[in-house]
Amino acid sequence: MIAFTSALEPLRAANHCSEYHLFEWVIYSSDGQPVRASNGIEIVVDASFREADKLATLVICAGVDVHKMQHRDLIATVRRLASFGSGLGAVCTGTYVLAKAGLLNGYQSTIHWENLPAMMADFPDLDVTEELFEIDRNRFTCAGGTAAIDMMLSIIAQDYDRDLAAHVTDLMVYHRIRDGHETQRMDLRSRLGVSHPKLLAVIKRMEETVENPTTCAELARQAGVSPRQLERLFAKYLGHSPTRHYLSVRLERARFLLLQTSMPILSVAMACGFVSASHFSKSYSEHFGCTPSAERRAREPRTTGSQHGPTERMTRRSKLETQTR
Repeated sequence: MIAFTSALEPLRAANHCSEYHLFEWVIYSSDGQPVRASNGIEIVVDASFREADKLATLVICAGVDVHKMQHRDLIATVRRLASFGSGLGAVCTGTYVLAKAGLLNGYQSTIHWENLPAMMADFPDLDVTEELFEIDRNRFTCAGGTAAIDMMLSIIAQDYDRDLAAHVTDLMVYHRIRDGHETQRMDLRSRLGVSHPKLLAVIKRMEETVENPTTCAELARQAGVSPRQLERLFAKYLGHSPTRHYLSVRLERARFLLLQTSMPILSVAMACGFVSASHFSKSYSEHFGCTPSAERRAREPRTTGSQHGPTERMTRRSKLETQTR
């Protein structure tokens, strides 16, 4: 819901601020029926995917478990519109659908940081970045959440002018338009609530070496502290050892891959630096209270009746005739 409304409201505000109908949109679902968001609110739509035609721009919005859902009708629609020259955009995990449709080859794209490892695992040949949003010719994608606001404000500035984008920003009580190159996540200092530079350097290195973990002695050497000093830093600021923190980082990454991809469990284990499935399963159970296979089974969708596909929506962005102000 937050990604959907964050993409749509800047366009409505641009119409309001300019006093012209600069943007219009149509909302689609797989079967033309309302779609219930994860917060329980239903979105009333205008038509089904198959009825989408002659759109200047298509924006796909998707949410959790996007890799588990059926996208046949949507992918057919997106490919058809792409062949007619429609611009293609995505917010949050909508990027995954564009990738699955084969429409991001040769383009830079981004996706929510939580889904980034899975996206890179499923589509290793794509240029997927960690940016807040990416606008690459007639493809635009963003990380989801409020990143959709910044992307749409940038599009408004690009298609019209920065004064209008600034006016919309003020109207939405949004302090500034973030640049696409800004990071998605809070920095480590804010996320962990610590400011010790050497400790932060070590944790950053841990997050960068999940697949090929190094020793804590080597991490200490790289940070310019002794292993004993490193132990004291972790105990003082985080209340546990560096070894335990490193394992937690790797297991959290493993959980993302386990729940957001169809990778075999052994492949997930190896992608997170575990040398055997048994060691991975034991570590995972101790950390999360269940085995990797049980975790995956618990998250499998239980469905009855017909499948209606993903909770995706597509919004249309089109310029009307230029009007003199």
